[in-house]
Amino acid sequence: MKSTFLLLLCSLALAARAADKPNFIFILCDDLGYGDLACLNPEGKIPTPNLDRLAREGMTFTDAHTSSSVCSPTRYGVMTGRYNWRSKLQKGVLGGLSPRLIEQGRLTVAEMLRKQGYHTACIGKWHLGMDWSLHPGKEVSELNIESREQAFSADFSKPATNGPNAVGFDYTFGISASLDMVPYCFIENGRVTAQPTEDRGLLMFHGDDKNRMSREGPAAPGFTGYEVLPTLTDKAVAYIGERAADAKADKPFFIYLPYASPHTPILPNPEWRGKSGLNSYGDFVMQQDHEVGRLLQALDQHGLAENTFLVFTSDNGCSPSARYDELLAKGHNPSAKFRGHKADIYEGGHRVPFLVRWPAKVKGGQTTSQLTCLTDFMATAADVTGTTLPEDAAEDSFSFLPALTGASVGVVRRSVVHHSIGGFFAIREGKWKLALCPGSGGWSEPRPGKEPKDAPPIQLFDLEADLGETRNVQADHKDIASSLQMKLEEMVANGRSTPGARQQNAVAVDLWKKK
Repeated sequence: MKSTFLLLLCSLALAARAADKPNFIFILCDDLGYGDLACLNPEGKIPTPNLDRLAREGMTFTDAHTSSSVCSPTRYGVMTGRYNWRSKLQKGVLGGLSPRLIEQGRLTVAEMLRKQGYHTACIGKWHLGMDWSLHPGKEVSELNIESREQAFSADFSKPATNGPNAVGFDYTFGISASLDMVPYCFIENGRVTAQPTEDRGLLMFHGDDKNRMSREGPAAPGFTGYEVLPTLTDKAVAYIGERAADAKADKPFFIYLPYASPHTPILPNPEWRGKSGLNSYGDFVMQQDHEVGRLLQALDQHGLAENTFLVFTSDNGCSPSARYDELLAKGHNPSAKFRGHKADIYEGGHRVPFLVRWPAKVKGGQTTSQLTCLTDFMATAADVTGTTLPEDAAEDSFSFLPALTGASVGVVRRSVVHHSIGGFFAIREGKWKLALCPGSGGWSEPRPGKEPKDAPPIQLFDLEADLGETRNVQADHKDIASSLQMKLEEMVANGRSTPGARQQNAVAVDLWKKK
């Protein structure tokens, strides 16, 4: 009798714990600037009503950053909770045919949640490599975008292995890398949905009078690029509908939704062309906002919005491919008040929109200046689900649950390391940011190798007094620069930036459970 009673208590406790677990949706846009959201940039010119709604109904993080200022590295950080430069990809990005980047045996956020009973889906742009079957004697670049010759190395009649399905996702659909990289086709659970039998590229910017195209290579008949954004939303909405009943029966889901937009090719659908009054990039951002609105509508329709923990962000700053000159001429700056853009060590390269909505537990309309990195999603999801992360996982992931709950204690992020496309480092702590390069480290001026001859080799900025990073004050604060450099070297040597002993933010966890 006593044992039966204990079993009943255990069963009830497990059921209560399962009921606490929210669904997770992580929306990762591609090359969307901080200043592209109306709720973050009052001076901007692009209407974003659905993202503004997320801000009203959730919490806005104004000091959130990607671990890198370009695609693949940031995605590695999201999936693993680990700084991208700890992987073998030290600069640049992968190609569409590159092999798997995430190390064998490394725990991902998807695998962690699946172990907690979640059904998991990756719908969108992967860009973390997968192992294609290669034709005899052919090869692909491991850590670079494939060459024209290498674009034809893969045998697409065979499935690709070691993609998202191999790192914790039950269902996958999308494209292998950026939409301007081969192969130009959709991939579902490791298999192309149509054989890429054609050899061509995609139009890079709708309305371009020179009709410039992306890299040429294998493309599926009828695949134009225009269909990618709405198709990804279609798949996500369908998945929500399919999982709704289970989600209400304490079998939650996790959707990782890495959109390929508004990255090039910049291809707004006909109904959005001209809507922004800016250019095709502005139109594309408006369409992106609309697609997020469709997702929110699906959650409302199925009664899942209340207990869905939704994150909206971007993988880095806006790309110069958006045509900054055209946008600035009409009063819109995708980087808002920050210097630089995608690829750079400056704030415009890695400070990104970051909105979190969880109506069941988090009061809407809040704003926080808590320093945050996209690597922090994994530790946050672990706290929310009551998971203890192992010592050899998520080494650079700090839970932002205390910020969401208002807890004044807990292990929170105090510093963040930045990384540019060229592999240059910066470290931020408090108001100070130290960049270990004399220029942008990326694509804006001064570019690597093009800096003035008398430029100091490092830069120190006081972001409190100079958010635009216009004044290098390293010469006046050599002690601070030295201290920050030592902290960075320590993080590199230690193999982690989190405390050595993993611990949950118990107070923050307790607060949300009581709500």
